[in-house]
Amino acid sequence: MSRLLCALLLSLLAWQASAASLTATVDRARLSEGESLDLILESDDVTVFGKPELEPLAQLFEVISTRQENRLATYDGKTQATTRWIITLMPRQTGFVVIPPLKLGDASSQAITLQVLKGDAQNSGGTLSPIFIDASLDQESVYVQAQAVLTLRIYHSVSLYDDSSLTQLNIPDARVEQLGDPRVYEKTLNGVRHGVIEVRYAIFPQKSGELNIPSQTFSATPAERDSTQDYNPFGPRPGRLTRVKSPQIPLTVKPKPADYPADAPWLPARAISLSEAWTPEPDKASVGNSLTRNVMLRVEGLSSAQLPPLPATTANGLRRYPDQPQLNNEVSERGLIGSREEHEALVPSQSGRIELPELQVVWWNTHEDHLERSSLPARTLQVASNPTLDVETPVDSPAHQALTGEGPLLWPWQLASGLLALTTLLGFGLWWHARRQPAILPTAQSGPSPRTLLDDLKRACQANDSQATRQALDAWARQQPETLADMAARFVPLSEAMDGLNGALYSESGHQWQGESLWKAIRSLPALEAASSPQETSPLPPLYPR
Repeated sequence: MSRLLCALLLSLLAWQASAASLTATVDRARLSEGESLDLILESDDVTVFGKPELEPLAQLFEVISTRQENRLATYDGKTQATTRWIITLMPRQTGFVVIPPLKLGDASSQAITLQVLKGDAQNSGGTLSPIFIDASLDQESVYVQAQAVLTLRIYHSVSLYDDSSLTQLNIPDARVEQLGDPRVYEKTLNGVRHGVIEVRYAIFPQKSGELNIPSQTFSATPAERDSTQDYNPFGPRPGRLTRVKSPQIPLTVKPKPADYPADAPWLPARAISLSEAWTPEPDKASVGNSLTRNVMLRVEGLSSAQLPPLPATTANGLRRYPDQPQLNNEVSERGLIGSREEHEALVPSQSGRIELPELQVVWWNTHEDHLERSSLPARTLQVASNPTLDVETPVDSPAHQALTGEGPLLWPWQLASGLLALTTLLGFGLWWHARRQPAILPTAQSGPSPRTLLDDLKRACQANDSQATRQALDAWARQQPETLADMAARFVPLSEAMDGLNGALYSESGHQWQGESLWKAIRSLPALEAASSPQETSPLPPLYPR
């Protein structure tokens, strides 16, 4: 028994070791010469102690610092413990540098490739201030409403108190959005290690011409201590507040090209992707059942607020119920990536082939400087019939076959004789039936009364319950002298109210539906027009009641 328990324990430990993993990530994969980066190693194996082996890093990197973090998180009622090691590295060479796999026990991390660019002119010659700020644009000229990325880097070779601040960037005739949180890293300039605070902005000029990027002011207090005086943690800070300003940068804003289509929204972007998804698949379309089409427009170099609505899906035999679009922004190394996702419910009203037109977006490629068109190809829907909505096809009679040319041709006198005999028999049957009936027939009502059905419809509308309202509306309409479609065709408020009800039923988001307009339309529905020559009513019952 003890041997069996030992074997089970060893197998469990082996399984835990095989399931444990060591993942490696970096805070950025592209940096300049003399800049530092953070390598983050994370393990979920609580049975392994110690720290990762960092010897493979010594040849290509200088290990500046290492710190460890222990985390305890709960997911779906399960507690998971993880350990992170944050290692600050300084590359020793430029070009493409590979962080080799590192080991922790039996687990091994994956390799990561970095791109280290050669340093700029600030690395050689000259004496640098303890605190200075640098500003740069990713391009010298842009089109109107296109994106330009401004990067501010604040360098400091002395420690700073936590009272540092940077003025807010405001540019007239331009929209400004900050790209994520500030980055903090280190860089060596003239052999002196500097801390770097990097802030990036996306600028969208709204007018063509010359645009000046104003200077920004950074304020901070250096933590400089006088060795001749004792340090008092409760006294005033020994350093003096320092302010530095960035240089002003001119930006040339070009107008919209003359050959851009006048009827198309202006979209200057670096890249555009257009995709769609269907639920269910379009090859499963049937009459009366909704299809949900999701169209995603993803644009590199514009914010989601700048993206225009996509062309609506229009086709004969197809009703469209759109939802509110979903807008989202992502931050990348090149700036903003805006996306617009549109949802629409498409309900086929007839079977057969339905042709969906091509969906096309016109845009200007700012990277290659020319006009482009992105599109989703046209699509053909094969809509199957719905047995629950089909009308029962009547069986052809011989007379119908004769009138339509099917079957043997009958002579006119044969048709006339047959019709005369049928009408004679029908009249005699009605007379005989009427003789055996009382003067006034008692009415025997089957099923709910119209008043009960109308009350059910009223309660469903007042409760704003779209499903119950639809069922009550169909039950009430079955006891009316005309169909629901005929009533909607002759009364416009009822038609509009039914469109709102169908939109709530078929819409994917299921927006809140209000039934007050439908109930008002039902109560205001005018009665059918009377006959052109109505006869005077008689107090006596009819001779032959129907």
